[in-house]
Amino acid sequence: MWRWRELLPVQRWEHIAYLGEGDIPLQPAPRLGASLGLSNLGVKRESLNPTGSFKARGMAVAVSRAVELGANHLVAPSAGNAGGALAAYAAAAGVRATVVMPSDSPAANQVEVLATGAELLLLEGLISDCGRLARLIAEETAAFDLSTLKEPYRVEGKKTMGLEIAEQFDWHLPDAIVYPTGGGTGVVGMWKAFAELESMGLIGRERPRMFCVQAEGCAPIVRAFQEGSRFARSWDNASTAAAGLRVPGAVGDFLILDAIRESGGAAVAVPESDMLDMQRRMGSLGLGYVSLETAAAAAGLVVLVESDRVGREDSVVLFDTGAGFKSEPPPTVARRSIPNDESFWRESVLPGLRRA
Repeated sequence: MWRWRELLPVQRWEHIAYLGEGDIPLQPAPRLGASLGLSNLGVKRESLNPTGSFKARGMAVAVSRAVELGANHLVAPSAGNAGGALAAYAAAAGVRATVVMPSDSPAANQVEVLATGAELLLLEGLISDCGRLARLIAEETAAFDLSTLKEPYRVEGKKTMGLEIAEQFDWHLPDAIVYPTGGGTGVVGMWKAFAELESMGLIGRERPRMFCVQAEGCAPIVRAFQEGSRFARSWDNASTAAAGLRVPGAVGDFLILDAIRESGGAAVAVPESDMLDMQRRMGSLGLGYVSLETAAAAAGLVVLVESDRVGREDSVVLFDTGAGFKSEPPPTVARRSIPNDESFWRESVLPGLRRA
């Protein structure tokens, strides 16, 4: 990924926390494509990143730049994969990290945070509640907050997905990109990448149609797209087994919706049962054990083909954002979680973090 370093914000090589992220293959998927009626489908295998998801890209850049600017304690809320990536890259950079996750986050993500030496706080609530606690920790302990789109560097790492796609298509772009969308930083980053490539004269004005896929149990971007709104209202009682899609309110909602509309794309939602069925289907068609988020994107692609939003001859990139084993539910006997109560946080959580 760091071969794009002239387009990334880290100034000095010695500050880069590197684990082998990026340069991910675009795998032809003829069997899955044939089953969907598509003649030119490729799967961008972000699950092959060192922490098992596309989150490695954003955290590699964000952690490296934060450390370069003098940060020595990093904090972020996470539905799972971002927390694992933060912990791994903070360890690579030799700095402290605190990760705040919902108590029902996937087991692999919890273990990953602990195994790489970060502090893990499990909260009885959603990712939005975790964000509140992370902000409080940042304010009270001087930790640097790496929440999605609350700082400018994670999106810079995510934009390298767009740079790679352009390179893999010989400096043209595909007709359509289908992306499972929670916080949506990947969509924002790729859209930024395409603008930068055009400004450098490496691509023309043509853009892929950007398609965002969400779960029916948490679909604020889909609802806003259908309503014609530029901003997405928070989704009440968000519920889906795909932890990365359980984001009731995306900070970059308007940026995501702008990219969808400017590109001529759309946002669609799929039911839980379709995700599970597609996860098995993709495995049987030779794509391995994909995450529920990836399966959701593929299930959404079915909807897009059937509605003629994606043509059968179109060149299509489907994003595999994470490995399937990272979707596993938490263990029956989990670590003790903390209540969703700010007074408890101030009395019982912050003192321990200050002492550390």
